[in-house]
Amino acid sequence: DFAVALEMIHTYSLIHDDLPCMDNDDMRRGKPSCHKKFGEDTALLAGDALLTESFKLAANADTEASLKAKAISVLADRAGIDGMIGGQVMDLLFELQKPDLEKLEDMYSKKTGALLSAAAEIGCILGGATEDKINLASAFALKVGLAFQIIDDILDVIGDEKLLGKPIGSDAQNNKTTVATLLGVTKAQELSKTLTDEAIDILDKFEGDTSALKELTKFLLNRKF
Repeated sequence: DFAVALEMIHTYSLIHDDLPCMDNDDMRRGKPSCHKKFGEDTALLAGDALLTESFKLAANADTEASLKAKAISVLADRAGIDGMIGGQVMDLLFELQKPDLEKLEDMYSKKTGALLSAAAEIGCILGGATEDKINLASAFALKVGLAFQIIDDILDVIGDEKLLGKPIGSDAQNNKTTVATLLGVTKAQELSKTLTDEAIDILDKFEGDTSALKELTKFLLNRKF
């Protein structure tokens, strides 16, 4: 239930991100974005509905009440002003005042890393993990989130529009500062590789077989879409 709730929040964020008042994107995954197909009013309400229903789904999850309450608290924190929404506000502010690398990474940790860290932490919470393991899982997810967003920045410069399902060059067109525009593609690739290696190192601190997670982490680094 929590996995579906997280995906609902992610989908709502994409719908709202595409709106003209935000990133003003006409395409999403090779298809017209929600507001282009159904109108801005419907897109706005669709996002609101997904966010609200996600918490209803999480609240009705069949799990121990104390663990469920803790997991819902994490979900709310990462979706709200200290997480994804806070990152979106920073993104809008950075259109007016250009950020340095530290501020960009802070924004990415909130806007992109927040839901990934929520997923990792909630999985540990519901599984009865120790606080140490919860913190390690969060650190892993934040590094993966940073690397993921940097790769997104790079693909907006050198990606294949057919594979991405949307036009490239929108960041430059909107005069947005990204890690790729700030450091250049080569240094951005090096930074994403470093973050990926650090994330994989964290997985070695967990007992059991983490090979599938390691392969997924490497895949995200090398993705083309």
